[in-house]
Amino acid sequence: MNLNNQPSIDELARMFAAHKDSLDSHILWISKTGQVHMDCLSPFTQEDEFDKHQQDLCARLKMYRRGQGYVGKKAAADKDFMGRVLQTLTQAWQSVQHSSEVRVIDRLC
Repeated sequence: MNLNNQPSIDELARMFAAHKDSLDSHILWISKTGQVHMDCLSPFTQEDEFDKHQQDLCARLKMYRRGQGYVGKKAAADKDFMGRVLQTLTQAWQSVQHSSEVRVIDRLC
């Protein structure tokens, strides 16, 4: 899913549905090209460690901690939640796409 190509809630929902909330914590992030990614993190990985090792990182949301219900098929089925996440990503992309700083969006939507 790329934020430059007018993404849909359904595209975002498919990304969330492809992951299991009970297995890993996840980070939803935007690359410097506008591509949205969701990466699984090992159990004891800290958010700042992810930032240091991701060269293409432009912006990211706070980590979705394992078992909190923010990722997976149930989360993907919540259209209001998906809409808020998409709106947050779109707004973040508009404000950081020409910046060299990494922005951390300090909310889970």
